[in-house]
Amino acid sequence: MIRSRKSASTLEWIVRFFVGLLFIFSGLIKLNDPLGFSYKLEEYFEVFHVVALSPLAVFFSIFICTLEVSLGILLLLGISKKNVNTGLLALVIFFTFLTFYSAAFDVVKSCGCFGDAIPLTPWQSFAKDLVLLVLITYLFVKERQRGVSQKHNKFLTWISFLLPLAFGLYTYYYLPIIDFLPYKEGANIPESMKIPEGAPQDEYEIIYTLKSKSTGEEKKINDKEYLATKIYENPDWEFISSSDPVLVKAGYQPKIKDLNIFDSQGVSYTHEIIENPYYNLIAVGWKLDKANESAIQTINTLAINTAKNYNTRTVLLTSNSAQDADKLAKENKLMFEIFYADAVPLKSMVRSNPGLILMKNGVIIKKWPSSDLPSYEELENGYLGK
Repeated sequence: MIRSRKSASTLEWIVRFFVGLLFIFSGLIKLNDPLGFSYKLEEYFEVFHVVALSPLAVFFSIFICTLEVSLGILLLLGISKKNVNTGLLALVIFFTFLTFYSAAFDVVKSCGCFGDAIPLTPWQSFAKDLVLLVLITYLFVKERQRGVSQKHNKFLTWISFLLPLAFGLYTYYYLPIIDFLPYKEGANIPESMKIPEGAPQDEYEIIYTLKSKSTGEEKKINDKEYLATKIYENPDWEFISSSDPVLVKAGYQPKIKDLNIFDSQGVSYTHEIIENPYYNLIAVGWKLDKANESAIQTINTLAINTAKNYNTRTVLLTSNSAQDADKLAKENKLMFEIFYADAVPLKSMVRSNPGLILMKNGVIIKKWPSSDLPSYEELENGYLGK
């Protein structure tokens, strides 16, 4: 009996330790990039037709992730066990529903459970949440059976909440401490877009539907079998229809595969801009109506001074229309070129709207958010004048 109790106690401790660490890790990874997780939440808002919540996406992002970390810490410390287990159970039920919905209806390709550090497919995320649901339910039931008074500590409870909250606010106003995206500092953009010679290609499958003229039997056959058996030469089998190509095996995927920079006429400038052999500044304002205009003006001043003294090229990349960009340019008397790209890669380039990137010969040298743009002197002394 004593040994059985010790085994049960050990198992509960292991489960509590595992769940606590996983929630802390998951929350911190997303708090490292709260803007990235907010983009994922906006996808869910669209799926569930609650786009009115989109302006609050950053608030929900930081709050949910902070709650994850706080509950994980309190679980490890054994503080307010009943409340903590209840909170964890509510969170994991919510996450399990989202991941199942994403997987079953193929609406959100990645749940963002571990940010961009560990990308998971919807089904992988759902499986992970199912395991957590079982483990947390176990902790919840054990604590309810125990029925003892809870251990409370207001100081540690507030600290466990305020510290991750401060971390999330810092990374939101500045930039992620660790950049897991392909546009991190030091990344070579042209190299990240290349597919090595001989790399495996995507494999697709087409399903043909055929019907026997003699028996009326219908059967489906894939394109490989269709060609191998030469069934199309058999006069008894009549072609009915064919499916669209379906990806069955993904080939080599470059780190960057969706970056296409073009002008207002649709002419591509991707390679000209990212392969510039000299220092050049790339401002990224993926959504101009939400961009910090003061930061835009600061970038404009930098563009004028660096072009005058170092012949540095500055461009602004946006996903807005040419009409919106022209309006912004006239209102702020912008002295740099404006080009266009899809919002998805622009959001990945720099987690700020606008943000500024210093590049040379295709390599990202430095990135700045709108809240911490460099002065001209910083650019000159740190980079251009060397």
